[in-house]
Amino acid sequence: MKSLVIAATNLRRFLRDRSNVFWVFIAPILMILILGASFGGDSTPRLGLLTEGTGELAADLSARLDASGDVRVAVFDSRDALVRAVERGELEAGLVIPAGYEETISAGGSIDVEFVTDSIDDTRAIRTSVESVITQQGSLLRAAQFVEAEGVGTFAEGLAAAAEVEPYLAPIEVTTTASGEAFSLSRLGRFDSSAHTMLLLYIFLTSTASSGALIQTRRLGVARRMISTPTTARTVLIGEGLGRYSVALVQGLFIMLGTWLVFGVDWGDPLGAAAVLLVFALVGSGAAMLMGALFNNDQQASGLGVLFGLGLAALGGCMVPLEVFKWLSPGLWKVAHVTPHAWGLEAFDNLVLDGGGLVDILPYLGILLAYAVVLYAIASWQLRRVLTR
Repeated sequence: MKSLVIAATNLRRFLRDRSNVFWVFIAPILMILILGASFGGDSTPRLGLLTEGTGELAADLSARLDASGDVRVAVFDSRDALVRAVERGELEAGLVIPAGYEETISAGGSIDVEFVTDSIDDTRAIRTSVESVITQQGSLLRAAQFVEAEGVGTFAEGLAAAAEVEPYLAPIEVTTTASGEAFSLSRLGRFDSSAHTMLLLYIFLTSTASSGALIQTRRLGVARRMISTPTTARTVLIGEGLGRYSVALVQGLFIMLGTWLVFGVDWGDPLGAAAVLLVFALVGSGAAMLMGALFNNDQQASGLGVLFGLGLAALGGCMVPLEVFKWLSPGLWKVAHVTPHAWGLEAFDNLVLDGGGLVDILPYLGILLAYAVVLYAIASWQLRRVLTR
């Protein structure tokens, strides 16, 4: 019971500092948003659509683009707004269906649609999708023009007949096969990769940076005064450890639930994801306990904790994907697995990419648990020695 009181006191003390609240809750979500928006893997291209005229053909073209699934259509009511959105990067490209589209085509003429982009090379895929949809509609228009030219019926009648037959025509299917193993980031959602890496980075970083609070507890004599009461050193150690663990756990849970609700991040099997969080929080809090036991200057420990946390995160694949390490240097990929971060990322990859469950990631959890046991064992031995001497 006393251990829980000590842990709760440490948690309240940590959250009372407003700067800690920012780094624990706000900063991770902002980083996930920025990284996901900038480098997210899976994202349906955004196409702005402006229909300057009216008519069924323009509406049909718009509906075909929207139903294709290759692009996400956003409707605009002015050309200036469409161009501005493309220039600002809000859209990958834009399409302008000019006035008189239906009248010109019905009369047997040709008319140009305008494709707006700021980079032709980067929008080839979108342009191919747009051209494919226009070609589909063009085949119906040619059939209608043929009916009218042969005197069998009017253009409208031919178009109606062609549209009625279209669902029964066998579509052209294109099958794409990839050579070799697909790059994992290409199979993740827009915010998934950044959420997985930022979760591990911030849990460990916040834990190591908060080790200064434990040093202050030692330097101010709070821990010694607790031991002088009917409280054992073991109780104090458990309470201090639970305090660091609760901070890491609260932060991790907030990141997981927040990104799932706001960004739709896929964390895989809930039980497996929860297990990774519980065990990695132990690793982070164990590192905090060890630093709090080894250092005597809280400012020095906090500064080194940030450098230590960022360094291990970079080496462990939280800034450059592990697959890039494996591709560039298999040796570096092996070195990365000296860090707990790499094993945490491997566990999430198994859950999300391979559809694994709790049983499948048990080896990764075992390795992370070994890290935590070693860190807590050394920290507890050192703290007991310092507090009882």
